[in-house]
Amino acid sequence: MKTFVAKEQDVAKKWYVVDAKDRVLGRLATQIAMRLRGKHKPVFATHADTGDFVVVINADKVALTGKKWDKKIYYHHTGYIGGLKQISAKKLLEKKPEDLLRFAVKGMLPKNSLGRRQLNKLKIYVGTDHPHKAQQPEILEI
Repeated sequence: MKTFVAKEQDVAKKWYVVDAKDRVLGRLATQIAMRLRGKHKPVFATHADTGDFVVVINADKVALTGKKWDKKIYYHHTGYIGGLKQISAKKLLEKKPEDLLRFAVKGMLPKNSLGRRQLNKLKIYVGTDHPHKAQQPEILEI
């Protein structure tokens, strides 16, 4: 008997909707990353993109525990000398609320081209409306 190896084109990809309202950021991000990678499926393979699409709504209503709104700092570098920039979680929520969740999920995915493709299957929206109703996404309770 031969060993089954999953191929990306043979795996059926589903669409899920997740409501981020009053959900803790890290706990929500782990569940989303698991769905994007496909680790919940029996045909999971580390080398193939077997995951599903995830649509997140109400990204601006996500929760952080403790004093992380003020103490959690996100850094990025502009590429110029002395160009290290920082922003707190509270200011990032005001400026780009979808990036708060995107950065959390991105850190949980592989750091290669496969991880970048998996991150492209994550769709994050601030309100309750999203343009993916034609895909008939299932509601995912986390």
